[in-house]
Amino acid sequence: MWMIVMFDLPVGTDKERKRATKFRNFLLDEGFSMSQFSVYIKFCGTKEQTAPVVKRIVDNSPKDGQISILFFTDKQFSDIINIQNREIIENKNIPEQLLLL
Repeated sequence: MWMIVMFDLPVGTDKERKRATKFRNFLLDEGFSMSQFSVYIKFCGTKEQTAPVVKRIVDNSPKDGQISILFFTDKQFSDIINIQNREIIENKNIPEQLLLL
């Protein structure tokens, strides 16, 4: 299961910029990777493992702005098409699957 956090936070004042930067740094500390400036992704294993992460996001979210959290399966995430400079680029964030016998 993949978790994608998207947000639109106010940055009009120094205080708002500081809160937005603090939230971005929080996401990085939680193991998220920046996909785009206000879009962060993290592999969470299973849906059940996302609940504590969601709670920490809620607890650390700034009082202003909007935050959306989406969930994708490995298969759905692997079907994402990324285009950069008019060329399709390979998704490099797909973790190796483990096989336990």
